Amino acid sequence: MGKLISRSKNVISHRPTQKNGCKARLRARISAAEGKWEITSFEDQHNHALSPNKARYFLCNREINPHVQRQLVINDIAGIRPNKSHSAQVIAAGGHDNLPFLQRDTRNLIAKVRRIRMGEGDANAIQGYFAKMQSKNEGFFSLIDWDEEGRLKSVFWADPRSRAACREFGDIVTFDTTYLTNRYDMPFAPFVGVNHHGQSILLGCGLVSNEDTNTFIWLFRTWLTCMYDVAPQGIITDQDRAMKSAIEIVFPRTRHRWCLWHILKKVPEKLGSFKEYVRITYAMGNAIFDSQSVEQFECGWKLMVEKFRLEDNVWLSSLYEDREMWVPIYVKKFFWAGMSTTQRSESINAFFDGYVHSKTTLKQFVEQYNNALRDKVEKESLADFNSLHKQLQLVTSFEMEKQIQKLYTESKFKEFQSELCGMMYCGILDVENIGDSKVFNVEEDIAFGENCRKKVVFKVLFVEGTLSVKCTCYRYEFRGILCRHVIIVFIRSGQYLVPDNYIFTRWRKDVRRCHSRVKINYEGWIVTTEQLRYDELCNLFTIVADMASLSEIKYKSVKKWIQDEAKTMAPTTGNCLLPGRTPNDPIIQRTKGRPRSVRKEKIFKRKRVGRAQPEASTAQHEASTSTTTQILGIEEIMESSQFRS
Repeated sequence: MGKLISRSKNVISHRPTQKNGCKARLRARISAAEGKWEITSFEDQHNHALSPNKARYFLCNREINPHVQRQLVINDIAGIRPNKSHSAQVIAAGGHDNLPFLQRDTRNLIAKVRRIRMGEGDANAIQGYFAKMQSKNEGFFSLIDWDEEGRLKSVFWADPRSRAACREFGDIVTFDTTYLTNRYDMPFAPFVGVNHHGQSILLGCGLVSNEDTNTFIWLFRTWLTCMYDVAPQGIITDQDRAMKSAIEIVFPRTRHRWCLWHILKKVPEKLGSFKEYVRITYAMGNAIFDSQSVEQFECGWKLMVEKFRLEDNVWLSSLYEDREMWVPIYVKKFFWAGMSTTQRSESINAFFDGYVHSKTTLKQFVEQYNNALRDKVEKESLADFNSLHKQLQLVTSFEMEKQIQKLYTESKFKEFQSELCGMMYCGILDVENIGDSKVFNVEEDIAFGENCRKKVVFKVLFVEGTLSVKCTCYRYEFRGILCRHVIIVFIRSGQYLVPDNYIFTRWRKDVRRCHSRVKINYEGWIVTTEQLRYDELCNLFTIVADMASLSEIKYKSVKKWIQDEAKTMAPTTGNCLLPGRTPNDPIIQRTKGRPRSVRKEKIFKRKRVGRAQPEASTAQHEASTSTTTQILGIEEIMESSQFRS
């Protein structure tokens, strides 16, 4: 080895070097007479310890062959992190000792390819990327907001499929900005709806640098312009005052409600210091979840405040003033596609966890967004196939079950079937005649916790002439699925088919959805002719390798043939690097979102002893949640999967 002459001004912190002035070497030259190599000198005295098994650490011995390079690049585009890709190569090679490169080489290769693919700084690159997407996809929408210094502030984009889907499923959306995803800490702000399978569907998204009213006004107006100036009928957000102000300005006729889960998670923080905290939470839960009318809630809340002397609690007072934005009895009279929280947005965030991370650049984020969106489209297509070509078994002989089986998607038929089966826990106590209408008092035996049951009475108003019904559980109004209380009233009245006015078009499988006909050219790994030939040869070599590996003779024959052919092939050349970032990239922001290290929040950490736990079945009737609060506190309800759905 040679000897390094350092030019660093700081002699203490300069880089370590492998050059140590070792004199061991071998010299050779080509003989002029015979044209062969001949050794002229050899020195085998080393000034360092020899370790042949560590030779793979020397730079000259580290190499990534083209086939592995291609696999690593494909993994990166698919959202697989470099350490995982490297681990896969280690396993395939049979250990680190058999792999001719290090994890550092893997990261360097991926970084180099990313720079080549990016070409420019984030701000300019994302602008060019959007221009390319618009040229390949008619209807692709994007808009970038710049500050006075020419820096990127916020960005919004939506593909044609999302825009088409918004016409069908944009009536109810959730909006959440608590997900930090990129190197600039710009919160990911997705608009999320619910499709005909009950799946989350992306309706455009943005990245914002600030979480103030003006930024949200810009984002909401941009989304409204993108979606043909059709505002949603309802929107769910967290308890953010800036969002509330922006929604009142941009969506003045839209019903706005707060995420119930975000509100109740603050209960331990706001009320945990009270001596009677447990009893307060039970009383609060009873008022919130057990009320079947506004009057019942008002009475229950007033009793809680007076009993525990909470009149001076500022937080509870502010909640009561805004009760129409979050208390179930005020909001569940309207259609919300079954959503009571921003969990839809949070589930989208969790979905993107497999594709992006805190070091993701803006252009990388948009590219990985397309990969995740492609996966979402595939899941919806699979659900469409299952609904059209597969049938779930009937569990009763009622004609209405066969009717819904033929009409609804698989997931929504399951919900209806669950209500139909739940009818066995219901019974009609009595019937009141009020003019042309009848009021059925339906008693339901509800199970919760362990070996705990309770009877709850629901009132069903039934007009026989028009076959119109309304239940105090408001399940149909809230979810678009008839409840078990209405079903038993229909059957008692001799109505064995669901009336046409209660067949919810949104859940039908025989409706051709316009967004499913939109074809998207998702930007991603571009396969060239050379790469197609390369992949085809690799597949053929794999077949030959499988057969040749069974015989020593065939193995040697194939190996010799490959080596001979390789000598006739010329080596390929490498790629050049392009410049990096430009000065107009966004400034790294401090946001109101959760820390990037927190991906899953555990809200309540208090130890609970001697209290029953709710069953975590998502198929349970919503009313069971409301009746558990006399035994179960708010903490248990929030942790149950039923509440989170």
